[in-house]
Amino acid sequence: MKLPVAPPGWSRWLVPPAALSVHLSIGQAYAWSVFKPALESSLHLSGTQSALPFQLGIVMLGLSAAFGGTLVERNGPRWAMSVSLVCFSLGFLLSALGAGLEQYWLIVFGYGFVGGIGLGIGYISPVSTLIKWFPDRPGMATGIAIMGFGGGALIASPWSAQMLESFGDGNGGLELAFLVHGLVYAVFMSLGVLLVRVPGKDVRAESRGTARSTPTGPQVTANQAIRTPQFWCLWVVLCMNVTAGIGILEKAAPMITDFFQDTSTPVSASAAAGFVALLSAANMAGRIGWSSTSDLIGRKNVYRLYLGAGALMYLLIALWGDSSKPLFVLCALVILSFYGGGFATIPAYLKDLFGTHQVGAIHGRLLTAWSTAGVLGPLIVNRIADSQEDAGKHGQDLYGLSFMIMIGLLVVGFVANELVRPVHHRHHLVPAPRESSDDAAAARDRQQSA
Repeated sequence: MKLPVAPPGWSRWLVPPAALSVHLSIGQAYAWSVFKPALESSLHLSGTQSALPFQLGIVMLGLSAAFGGTLVERNGPRWAMSVSLVCFSLGFLLSALGAGLEQYWLIVFGYGFVGGIGLGIGYISPVSTLIKWFPDRPGMATGIAIMGFGGGALIASPWSAQMLESFGDGNGGLELAFLVHGLVYAVFMSLGVLLVRVPGKDVRAESRGTARSTPTGPQVTANQAIRTPQFWCLWVVLCMNVTAGIGILEKAAPMITDFFQDTSTPVSASAAAGFVALLSAANMAGRIGWSSTSDLIGRKNVYRLYLGAGALMYLLIALWGDSSKPLFVLCALVILSFYGGGFATIPAYLKDLFGTHQVGAIHGRLLTAWSTAGVLGPLIVNRIADSQEDAGKHGQDLYGLSFMIMIGLLVVGFVANELVRPVHHRHHLVPAPRESSDDAAAARDRQQSA
């Protein structure tokens, strides 16, 4: 596919909406929990089984992002967005067929495997293009797209709940809901495919004056980075932080219903869907807010906050979550803001440690931690909840043990973050030049690590 080069006078501010049309669509993955009750009742599934399409989708997201990055760079953003559109929409259409035929494996294959490839290619499709268009503000540009992925459920959650209410939550209702999702997202994502452009030579020449052309600080190749302990420490940090967030996110709607089912104010299905939308808003806000905070206090400090305060939030929910709805909701919102912030901050952490030479490729490989967490988080929460339910327990008791495990994982991530040190010069591609204008957050992190 020929690269869509922007004509002279093309506004670069048309590119972020193109990226958002894709990321807001594929961000629907974070609203999967809205479908879980209907799947479990109509197809007689356990919580663990109904989480499988989401888990496989996140696994395929990480794998396709890690191994598809070279193809995305070679073929350009329009090709990547087109592949994402076809795979993501086809995943919903296959799921609709699976619901109609009562073949759950087809939903797993469609949404999880095929749709998951669309998630991964779509996630990385606009990032390098945005950086080329905004060399003076790359963090802001990529933050817009990543924020869109986090905010996708803000739209999808109430929309999906309303469809299930209108169509019914049986197989027929699920079939129609999946079908509408696939068709609408295909139309919406096509706007991004048609709108996206790469900058022409005149734009690149003009932008060189606004961005430093010579990289500063350590410069490490992707192949060399995975041989360093710093890469694997950050892999553990990201995996633990994502596991803690995704454990709540994937089961958010049934979880808040279970917590308050025996109280005088039980949570309705529509209120549970609203809770999922709130979590999406916190996820989205955390991506902008906490990553911006890391520029002020340093990457290592902000991850101390994510992991340390996240463990405290889980402890508060485990001890007193069912006694106060505001406490439960507030703690869950904070955890999800840390979850989103962790995704937005990790590219800057990688840049501080490994430089800008191949930071995109390094980031893609690190996203395999997301794939691992996509299995680990839902598996812990759902498997333990199912076993506790089989033992006759209900309400908050379904989740107490899994929350304690999450606290332990966050402590592991906290320790891994403390072990991060500057990369030894033997791993550098070239000797690292020293400039007074180097990133202030990186300098603070190096001082903290010394």
